[in-house]
Amino acid sequence: MSAVEPLACDNPLRAAYYADQACTYQVKIIENIKLARDTYRVRFDSPEMARQIRPGQFLMIRLSDRDDPLLARPFALYDTVLDKHGDPTGLDIVYLVLGKMTRRLAGCLPGQKLDVWGPLGNGFSADPVEHLIMVAGGIGQTPFLALGRQFLGGRKYGQPQVEVAPSAKVTLCYGVRTQDLLAGADDFSDCGIDLRLSSDDGSIGHHGLVTDLLEQVLEDASQETNTANTRRIACCGPEPMMEAVAKVAQQHGVCCEVSLETPMACGIGICFSCVVKTKQPDGDWDYKRTCVDGPVLDAQQIVW
Repeated sequence: MSAVEPLACDNPLRAAYYADQACTYQVKIIENIKLARDTYRVRFDSPEMARQIRPGQFLMIRLSDRDDPLLARPFALYDTVLDKHGDPTGLDIVYLVLGKMTRRLAGCLPGQKLDVWGPLGNGFSADPVEHLIMVAGGIGQTPFLALGRQFLGGRKYGQPQVEVAPSAKVTLCYGVRTQDLLAGADDFSDCGIDLRLSSDDGSIGHHGLVTDLLEQVLEDASQETNTANTRRIACCGPEPMMEAVAKVAQQHGVCCEVSLETPMACGIGICFSCVVKTKQPDGDWDYKRTCVDGPVLDAQQIVW
């Protein structure tokens, strides 16, 4: 399996990332622990997939030996697991309990099996940037631990490994409804990411929107340098939040990639259930499938 080329932020949408390069595995759960209210991290061994996957890519996961729910669900890579020699041997996935699949997954114990296929999708751009600003809302923080580590030079991903010039700074603006939904904050801080928090109810961090944090980070960054192309935004979370982030990025002239959380039924481009409207060069619009043209897209190409 060859590594997929990242989606360059300054290019128009192009090139589908088809699933014919993905593989299917049956894996055993190593641990399944609670991180926050209704939020869990499941870890499983899969050396082949751990060597291949890159930040921003996702997996389709189904509970083995069960036909309810019948269809798999998409989950973003949280991070790879390394052995004592530094070789990737497993994967961490963080998920929020919302429906039947995630409720049953939360009840799974070590030793139980999952059907997993991937890696899927394009992943985030690997283009160098001086200051990477990641913006997350809800469960949207899940793709950003691996991405942050990659741009801080702490870990390499993909096969062959993707070479990324380390950024001078990586910031995560992470917004939640309330404090007990905050998941994985220590993971981000411990690896050197500048963590900024907000909550809707003021129970932790800034009392307000995560876009308020983004505005402040961009303002501070502009005082350090007036060159907008030294900064890039990566965003994941609820669609209204991502639309708001895209507008802020446009106002500041900063490139913005968004990782869409569009519901998927197949994950391999067959069912067309995950389509999103995107702008075309001629001014018209067309549909793109999130699973094979994304999930990472240029925010300014999306018809919000």
